[in-house]
Amino acid sequence: MNTPLRPSSQDQAIESAFSGPVSELHRAATAGQAGPALFRAMELRSFLAVAESHVDRVRDRMHEATAPNRDQNELDAADFRMDVEWMEAALSSRTEIITALTRLLRSMPGREATGPGRHQATPKASPKANTATPAVRSRHP
Repeated sequence: MNTPLRPSSQDQAIESAFSGPVSELHRAATAGQAGPALFRAMELRSFLAVAESHVDRVRDRMHEATAPNRDQNELDAADFRMDVEWMEAALSSRTEIITALTRLLRSMPGREATGPGRHQATPKASPKANTATPAVRSRHP
């Protein structure tokens, strides 16, 4: 967790669950001043931020390669297959991390007693997280 603090899609849920800004929660976790739940949440958050940055990079690379002004002679199907594999791995990791974080936040004591505002902050994985068709997956060992 000593890497620079990158934003993640679940920052608001973490801030709501632990009643503080992510930057302060991160400082507490890295200084050893956090309880086990906060430490685990911040560790999962760090993994999530990295996974999401990989999703962004692969998406941007694919968009750049398919930009309307690009020469079609530069297109390479092997590169796209590799990008699809990278995207599948990054999205799968993101989904699994969000699932683990959701379980952690839901298991915290007093979660239900805090009212409807907390319930809205529960993180959710995107339903489109793993949208590659089985045929695409089956082409790669």
